[in-house]
Amino acid sequence: MHYVGDIIGLLDHLGEQQAFVVGHDVGAAIAWHLSLFRPERVKASINLGVAYFDRNPNAKLGESLIRTFGDGFYISQFQEPGRAERTFARYDYLTVIKKFLLITQTGNLIAPPGMEIIDYLETPSRLPPWITEEELQVYADKFQESGFTGALNYYRALDLNWELTAPWQGSKIRVPVKFMVGENDIGFDINGIRQYIEGNVFRNLIPDLEVVMLDGHHYLQQEKHHQVSEEILSFLAKFPPE
Repeated sequence: MHYVGDIIGLLDHLGEQQAFVVGHDVGAAIAWHLSLFRPERVKASINLGVAYFDRNPNAKLGESLIRTFGDGFYISQFQEPGRAERTFARYDYLTVIKKFLLITQTGNLIAPPGMEIIDYLETPSRLPPWITEEELQVYADKFQESGFTGALNYYRALDLNWELTAPWQGSKIRVPVKFMVGENDIGFDINGIRQYIEGNVFRNLIPDLEVVMLDGHHYLQQEKHHQVSEEILSFLAKFPPE
């Protein structure tokens, strides 16, 4: 919720009443909730990789994930302050970035019993054609400056956000949205995500919704940058300048 407040503060600082919003993964979750909380500030939204789900009134999100997938699940291991930071520190920053950014597995990110997720994830022996060592180093340098705690705290706040979003339970997102997802994204075909995205519940929650599935993995905006850019521009073209 604080991220949504930050975006509103940025729009106010720039003197803009509305904006187009594009978000991926956690950024998509923020974009969904910006559209939910403050639809009058969003012209339209383009979200990648993470779909919108209505709040489950009977189960906190973090607790539910831990109960369902166990301690080996990456989000489970991110909950305890300091745990992931200590295990990540066994590797240099560039290796950590490679382990997460270059994931190609389609199953859930669950480490075997007794193993930390960062140790379970493989370090690719060679890079895919859509990213360079220099580009990966940019991410590594940024996290070397900041550390990983800020990013991990998003997952540690899942249950707090669940509590705070109770007033919006059952509410629809009333802004135009294009949602893009890779057909080889993590867990896409094994957790009912495909069926949810293709089904009526998702569209009932977002009445003005366009869904695009691309042949790619989780980091579509990099792996399929030309296609994603074309999809963004074609969507924005539907909204002529005022």
